[in-house]
Amino acid sequence: MQQLLKAGALVLAGWLALTGAASAKDSWAKRMADAEMARHPEAWTIEGYKKPKWNYTQGLVLTAMLRLYQESGDVRYFDYAKAYADTLIDETGDIRGYQQSDFNIDMINAGKILFPLYEQSHDPRYIAAMHLLRKQLAGQPRTSEGGFWHKKRYPFQMWLDGLYMGAPFYAQYGQWFSEGSDSFSDIAQQFRLIERHDKDPKTGLLYHGWDESRQQRWANPETGTSPNFWSRALGWYAMALVDVLDHFPKGHKDRGFLIATFNELAKNVSAFQDSSGLWYQVTDKGAGNGNYLEASGSAMLVYALARGVNQGYLPEKYLAVAQKGFKGLTDKLINTDGGQVTITQVCAVAGLGGEPYRSGSFEYYVGEQKRDNDPKAVGPFILAALELKQ
Repeated sequence: MQQLLKAGALVLAGWLALTGAASAKDSWAKRMADAEMARHPEAWTIEGYKKPKWNYTQGLVLTAMLRLYQESGDVRYFDYAKAYADTLIDETGDIRGYQQSDFNIDMINAGKILFPLYEQSHDPRYIAAMHLLRKQLAGQPRTSEGGFWHKKRYPFQMWLDGLYMGAPFYAQYGQWFSEGSDSFSDIAQQFRLIERHDKDPKTGLLYHGWDESRQQRWANPETGTSPNFWSRALGWYAMALVDVLDHFPKGHKDRGFLIATFNELAKNVSAFQDSSGLWYQVTDKGAGNGNYLEASGSAMLVYALARGVNQGYLPEKYLAVAQKGFKGLTDKLINTDGGQVTITQVCAVAGLGGEPYRSGSFEYYVGEQKRDNDPKAVGPFILAALELKQ
């Protein structure tokens, strides 16, 4: 009888892993990761894609999966990320569907998964793909002071999102291939420029984007900044800082600037944390008029603050801010009906300009679609849970 019970338990455990209905005794990181793998047995289908695509959202989720693999030793998470890379990267290291000539900085982010994949497999395709993405950064169009344009079709614009998409890969590549001081000075320059041009002197928060040319309709004619603070953009920026610092040389002249910038950002975003522990979609506008407590920006800020403390970049007091934020996520925005973990109230997408036109107004941000289990919340939630050992 005991053998039958044991066999039944093993079958149930396997079913739970496959369906995402992980045990409540498992960590939040594992529960969310298993739920995501159940929703998307192949990672390229994340966001409902009908064919494989190299994209930043897969890079975000799979970065989290690979961190979970490193923490847990569970090879399922490594294999999930590797299967994505192997679907998109051919035998020469070219990336399926990738157009370097678009100079879309979003395309750089998924390159971060190549480092841990290569460490385990020593597959030369991954090195070739890293070099390909680094070549894009070498040719990326820039502002007059050297800031990367967000995309070729968004000329003269720097967005907070773009700091996360490009800078951590750039820093890790520079570390791996011993690029020298100039590359790291270039990385720091991206943060210097966004601090110089995109920051509100009153709140210390940074706007979603900045247009050097002042030609965009959303741009302030005097400063070039967009009209509002978006919590996910601030989350991207916070994650950019903490992830860059992990690969930035300790003796480099700009390291102190990055740490000081991160500390100032931590102070300023903490001032706008709601009593629930979460952050509103439009960061400084509070409740009312359609504003809501948003999952992705909150999860990103929780991860960045927690890792900042754990890595020694931030003082211990920010751990309490992160813990309060994570409790807000699990209390307010996580649903476990049916045993599968769902994260709710995620802004599906938000941008500036383009077609149809995105004005960056308050009404624009609160009016964008919300959806459950968007990868821009799933990945940071796993990362936050790992940092907080939840």
